Amino acid sequence: MYDNITLEKGLYNICGKTFTEALTDLDADEAYVGTELEGLDAFERQLKRFNIRVSGPNSDRVEKFFTTTQSAILFPEYVRRCIKAGMDRASVLDYIVAAKSYTDGVDYRGLKITKNGTDEAVAAGSALPITNVGSADTTVAISKYGRQIQAVYEVIRKQRLELFGVILKSAGAQISVAVNNAAAAVLHDSAATTDVTVEGTVSYSDLAAFWASMSEHNMTAMLVSPAVMAEILALEQMKDCTGDLTGGTVNTPYGVKLVKCSGLSDDYAVGVDSGSALEAVFGTDVVVDSDRLISAQIDCIAFSVSVGFAKIYPTAAKVLVINKN
Repeated sequence: MYDNITLEKGLYNICGKTFTEALTDLDADEAYVGTELEGLDAFERQLKRFNIRVSGPNSDRVEKFFTTTQSAILFPEYVRRCIKAGMDRASVLDYIVAAKSYTDGVDYRGLKITKNGTDEAVAAGSALPITNVGSADTTVAISKYGRQIQAVYEVIRKQRLELFGVILKSAGAQISVAVNNAAAAVLHDSAATTDVTVEGTVSYSDLAAFWASMSEHNMTAMLVSPAVMAEILALEQMKDCTGDLTGGTVNTPYGVKLVKCSGLSDDYAVGVDSGSALEAVFGTDVVVDSDRLISAQIDCIAFSVSVGFAKIYPTAAKVLVINKN
């Protein structure tokens, strides 16, 4: 059972597995079906084992993780989960990425897809139109995005985990802003010829024309800067629209989800068919320096994620140019 598992640093170093996945191999979730622990994963069961409360007004202090040598093993995973939660909260990838892949290399070669022939009905005996699938002409660089939090143990040991988690999540969100910008840049650079240019303020008719300009694909999301998002939300036609404003999204009357992207330029918006436009290629998930965190000899907390982006269908992204002059 979970309270008899021996925790050791080696659980962080099993190739191809996260700490929780390695821990689950020793403490399977299936063993807790029908019990009060059902719904907790292997890491959360260990928090319960050592009575570590990571959230709420009565959350424990950081030093609670270091009560024993075994409970200290859990601290890097707590940090990683907070970072990941902050990244997920700020990420726009779910709205624009059609596929996610993983690679062990420093670069990645995606696919090049070209279509020949007509989409009209084919006469009997005639050749069928061809879609050619081959290797892309260029490789995608897998870039590292990360941060360091300078915080010695003596400073943070008495802080509540609720507050410390907020700091970690905020740092994770900062990483996601950089990743979002990288994805938007690939979409912008690979987009098909722009069909709509706006002079001055964006109008509702401009948005509708931009949506209609994507004829081969179906525009499902539009990345916009906070300033452009504010312009659009001020339109009369948008007053009854619903969405997740706390998450930075609004549903337009014509079905496109407006997605606020804080690093995007005010000079353009990017329309995307989320099912066809972009592939996200991860070299790593969120990585933290576990050895230093376990030892409690903390002078900084370093974390990163490695990812690159490859276009799938260039025609599945369009750019709306906004001329403010």
